[in-house]
Amino acid sequence: MELDLIKNIVDFGLVVLIWLVQLCIYPAFSYFKKDELLKWHKSYTPRITSVVLPLMATQLSLSIYFVYNEATTIALINLILVILTWVSTFLIYVPLHNKIKANQTPLKSSKKLVDYNWLRVFLWNLIFLINLFF
Repeated sequence: MELDLIKNIVDFGLVVLIWLVQLCIYPAFSYFKKDELLKWHKSYTPRITSVVLPLMATQLSLSIYFVYNEATTIALINLILVILTWVSTFLIYVPLHNKIKANQTPLKSSKKLVDYNWLRVFLWNLIFLINLFF
């Protein structure tokens, strides 16, 4: 299978996943009472990480590969956008999940996840569309 196709599949997988997270998973946190949210979150985070992390790592690896081997403007833009997803994940979303895990304003943090996650929705959709059409 060609690497372009693999990249498009991974990018699309992240688009589908982020929309599920944004429209179904994160909003569902608001239906939990505090203790139930803490219990669910403890179970949820390692499982979702086992899905998201390999996809993100593959996307990053392929983006680096294309910049190194093709050195096009589109490949560079793609890599920058992918890096932005990583930066936002570790500077915004991981700390919010850690606040939930540590029982520091879990309900407020879960609301912020819904509000702030639109950034990743935008980035992963943009990455997919750029790579699909260019």
